[in-house]
Amino acid sequence: MTSTRSVYRRADLRRLLEPGSIAIVGASPRAGAFGERTFSQLTDFPGRVYLVNARYERIGQHPCHPSLDSLPEVPDCVVIAVSRELVEPYVEECARLGVGGVLIFASGYAEAGTPERKALQARLSRIATRSGLRILGPNSMGFANYSAQVLLSFATYSKAGVPARPAIGVATQSGAMSNSLGQAAELGVAFSHVLASGNSCDVDVSDLVAYLAEAPHCGGIACVIEGLAEPQRFLEAAALARRNGRPLVVCKTATGTAGAQAAASHTGSLAGSNEAYNAAFARVGAIVVERFEELLEVVSFMVKSPAPKAAGVAMISTSGGAAIMAADSAQRHGVDMPQPGPEAHEVLTSRIPDFGSARNPCDVTAQVMSDPESLSACAGALLADPAFGAVIMAQPQAYEFAVPRIRAIGELARQADKAAANILVSQWLSGPGAKETEEEASMALFRSIDRCFATVRRWQDWHAWDQAARERDKPAVADSAARAKVRQLLLAARNDVLTERESKQILQAYGIPVVQETLVDDADAAVEAARRAGYPVVLKGESPDLPHKTEAGVVQLGLADDSEVRNAHALILERARAAGAHVRLTGVLVQPMVPAGLELMVGARADHQFGPLVVVGMGGTLVELLRDTVVDLAPIGPAAAADMLGRLRASKLLDGFRGGVAVDRGYLAEIVSRLSSLAADFANVISEIDVNPLICSSKGIVSVDALIVRRSSAL
Repeated sequence: MTSTRSVYRRADLRRLLEPGSIAIVGASPRAGAFGERTFSQLTDFPGRVYLVNARYERIGQHPCHPSLDSLPEVPDCVVIAVSRELVEPYVEECARLGVGGVLIFASGYAEAGTPERKALQARLSRIATRSGLRILGPNSMGFANYSAQVLLSFATYSKAGVPARPAIGVATQSGAMSNSLGQAAELGVAFSHVLASGNSCDVDVSDLVAYLAEAPHCGGIACVIEGLAEPQRFLEAAALARRNGRPLVVCKTATGTAGAQAAASHTGSLAGSNEAYNAAFARVGAIVVERFEELLEVVSFMVKSPAPKAAGVAMISTSGGAAIMAADSAQRHGVDMPQPGPEAHEVLTSRIPDFGSARNPCDVTAQVMSDPESLSACAGALLADPAFGAVIMAQPQAYEFAVPRIRAIGELARQADKAAANILVSQWLSGPGAKETEEEASMALFRSIDRCFATVRRWQDWHAWDQAARERDKPAVADSAARAKVRQLLLAARNDVLTERESKQILQAYGIPVVQETLVDDADAAVEAARRAGYPVVLKGESPDLPHKTEAGVVQLGLADDSEVRNAHALILERARAAGAHVRLTGVLVQPMVPAGLELMVGARADHQFGPLVVVGMGGTLVELLRDTVVDLAPIGPAAAADMLGRLRASKLLDGFRGGVAVDRGYLAEIVSRLSSLAADFANVISEIDVNPLICSSKGIVSVDALIVRRSSAL
């Protein structure tokens, strides 16, 4: 995971994104021309604007200059609104004059896909690198910086986004997506900036995130990305946002597994490119959302909400149905909804009719119509209760009667310094109550009960996130003798796909427990090895050409006597031959039958962008069907490994769920940590590790099958 440079910081981008003077090259009087549309949006810009076009002396009442070097000053930012063929000379001139930044609208560069167009964009990159001129684009729609009153685009940006309250900064790769998000200003969402990187010949989305991490008026960052050429710089920007206390919420599109390496193991298919991105984002404290429609809701709640003062969340509504749905969602996302304390309970029972519910979640009923103050009084009591860090209101119908409640609860939340949200359950998504909630500085709007409680969980986790603790949780370091032995074993392997026996020898060198075994050449030797191991036993065909032995039918379990061993040995030879002439069978492994237990899988793979990844999950033959896995960047310490295990959907099985055997979580976490160290220590040599199953039983924890894939020609 390497990068060519560090991210640009606010100081590097101020003249581009916070200009005191702007020049528009390609200014035009023609309605609809990019130059004309750009100039028309600068009516509120407090700085100087210069029009540049040698064809005109004036455009309307404004003088027009023949060239950039004829301007009375060197502008901070130059907008180049001319055709692609004319762009590069102007960029060169900007570099020569000492312009701070350039915005290029023209398209048809690298996105066209041809070598010639890619080379054209590469020349712009070289100008930026050589001169220090910062370039946004090409193929850019421009941007809006509401805090500096700069709307610099040929597209229409809302003028309603001026940050009069906690505001959101947008950073995307796609100009259309940034503008799409920015249009939420019309519904009351406050934006500090709406930025997009376009083709990123110089300034890219990572730089925009780093800029927003330091820009005034930006309380949190909404980011949409498709992919990253240099993810390390994005993580650098995300870490900066985290240090500055600005929540970064990321929606990554193109989440399919096509970007993952072709995999020989289960690990390779389960730890795909999207899982790698999510693990990397989590490492630096960024918040990931899966759906675009979640993005603004999550970042708005994060921006408007103080740190949790308590883990409990209270729900209040005029609808019993909404209250029930809230309880379900809270349970699904692990959000605690305790019952009110005595003082709050007294207020609730005094204001809620007996056919409602004075419990949490609270149903104040439609009786609120005849007692308009009751809902606010109940909300105030809940906000004053030390058990609650947030109060959520569900608004079943979009109607004007609800608007005063929104303002009242927002003010109460502000006074209590606690979080508040309004869920517009009504499907009239922009009806009365929507804009009023967005405009309320201490209350966030949701249009889904489930998304609201998912966001509350993220909010709690984000504030509990502790990078320092993560850094203190160091993985066990293998000694030099272990590393030397592994290197020797990797060198000795005849094939890049190591056999099970070769793979286990490497695992054992790093202190990972493996089942004992004997490699035999014939049935008589198999019987002798089985007697030594003690019945029942397992026979497995060993071949570098059959990484998935069970699917090939060359694994025979629970063999109870000599006769069964002989029959199994013959069957394995037959099935290996049937698998194809290319299959090389190096022998048959004889292993003791490990007692039944909970089957897990632990693996690792080398990601071409993020380096080694470690994955844990429920194992066995259904591992890829169940896909109950957690991925992290390797190496990790035991505490981080334990956290991974706790995030499995079936993690309760580790504690002996319904009579099952409880697993030694501490020892299991140590095994995961050791495997992650192996993957990290040999990241340039090992491409995949797959331990499946890792059987956890009353007898302990042991790897009964393993696969390691060596990088071709790595040694």
